Amino acid sequence: MSGELLYEVRDHVAYVTLNRPKALNSISHDLDVELEQKWIEIDANPDIWVAVLSAAGDRAFCAGADISGGTGAHSSRLALGGGLTGIGGPLRVLKKPLIAVVHGYALGGGFELAMCADLIIAADNAQFGLPEVKAGIIGESGVMHRAIRQLPHHVAMALILTGERMSAADAERYGLVNEVVPFAELQQTAEKWAAKLTVASPLAQQAAKEAVLSRLGGSLETALATKYEPIEAYFHTEDVKEGRLAFQEKRLPTWSGR
Repeated sequence: MSGELLYEVRDHVAYVTLNRPKALNSISHDLDVELEQKWIEIDANPDIWVAVLSAAGDRAFCAGADISGGTGAHSSRLALGGGLTGIGGPLRVLKKPLIAVVHGYALGGGFELAMCADLIIAADNAQFGLPEVKAGIIGESGVMHRAIRQLPHHVAMALILTGERMSAADAERYGLVNEVVPFAELQQTAEKWAAKLTVASPLAQQAAKEAVLSRLGGSLETALATKYEPIEAYFHTEDVKEGRLAFQEKRLPTWSGR
């Protein structure tokens, strides 16, 4: 690893940390490649049930793509954030639940990277924004398409058209983030949410996530009429047997993720 990405797995949780604080944790080519590799590893490892994405330093979660290297900085086309965002490259939807832990600036592609998560925990100093129009720049901006789907229409359009930032308090008010806490409590709060997620069956979570996201853009009628293969497959797993046995024995289940 280049040192631009920190990675640790403990208690079934993969902690992924952007480590370019001097560059506001912007995504360089090397970091992009490393993120892609980690998402693949997280999805493939049955002992990892939850992923937590955070960033080093105290100024920024992520200021978007690092364009200091010129037009070739993202020649890999893996897409900003290692394929999670899909900007100019393949869109990767992580199978496991993903928590974004946001502090300071979350701008442009960094804002989108946060919106790729299933849960967002924000420090009270977090600021979300789409500064492209103020700089006279607009491109394959997936962040706009996510913002218009995850925020009230006029709130999203104001961000897109003015380039102004949204505070953590407003993000919570509009339902964009799950919880806002003081910066000093951010990591502890993220670990608390990760622990909440690991109480549930990881395979049930993954099946549920795939089901709801795969039909998010369609009608309710279509979603209700669909047979979901991951849910069907889940009924034949060891976790289902363990859940039933734990209920009968009146104890907490011990999940295996298999």
